[in-house]
Amino acid sequence: MNFQQLRSVREAVRSGFNLTDASVALHTSQPGVSRQILELEDELGVDLFVRAGKRLTGLTAPGDALLPIIERVLIESRNLHQAGQDFLTQDEGLLSIAATHSQARYALPVAVKEFRSRFPNVQLHLRQGSPRQVAQMLLDGDADVGIATEALGDYPQLLALPCYRWTHSVIAPPGHPLLESPLTLERLAAYPLVTYDNGFTGRTRLDEAFARAGLTPEISITAMDADVIKTYVELGMGVGIVAGVAFEAERDTQLRAIDAGELFGINLTKLAIRRGNYVRNYVFSFIESFAPTLSRAVLKEALEAA
Repeated sequence: MNFQQLRSVREAVRSGFNLTDASVALHTSQPGVSRQILELEDELGVDLFVRAGKRLTGLTAPGDALLPIIERVLIESRNLHQAGQDFLTQDEGLLSIAATHSQARYALPVAVKEFRSRFPNVQLHLRQGSPRQVAQMLLDGDADVGIATEALGDYPQLLALPCYRWTHSVIAPPGHPLLESPLTLERLAAYPLVTYDNGFTGRTRLDEAFARAGLTPEISITAMDADVIKTYVELGMGVGIVAGVAFEAERDTQLRAIDAGELFGINLTKLAIRRGNYVRNYVFSFIESFAPTLSRAVLKEALEAA
């Protein structure tokens, strides 16, 4: 039994049982992946996959039971490597951060700049995606840290902890009637709205607030990030609703903003790491820099309690 056999099984499942896709992910050949799987099955004495001819179509009962063990072995092998690297090169390595666009664009820059000054020899990868894509990157081992407002708390394999609170802002061109107080849901619903796609940056809170008020606003345009939303608001396509941190008065000179926390409530952004992963020292340092409440002691206690 070897790690390549275990990786072949894992990638075959991740690739939807398509061995060609699995071979691409593993940088090898399709026959090589098939051979690794067959050799492992022969050693274990059970079939892990259901087959239709030469094609894999699903997991057998033994395969379904053994897959979590295979995942744990591969995670622990990565942990062993990471722990060894911590002793050999404490200030060198790779930090992969997965975040939504809003987090990467507005929340992360200060912490990233500070981290780079403290750990110049650590290679930093910033990956962007939807909240569920961020979660999947953590689950797949493609990211060390994930940051998003939605979804991260939905996965038991992830330790998701609150890192900061924020509210939405309503944005419009200067002189727009809506900028005159008081701001209400009824007044807001009278205009076409430009805001986030479902599942992004607190969109659920917006929908719930309008629903509680018995209102059905016209959502004219949706987008994944605030920069796109602001562009279409500037063009007069509607009134925007964005994360408050996304409005920058010195840059967004063609717009004005009103805090909408009283209408939509307070949102909670979470930072997540995968349970069971070894956390390198510089990862702890980055997390503490980004979210000072998540100190090394707090994280270690949360991980031990998990």
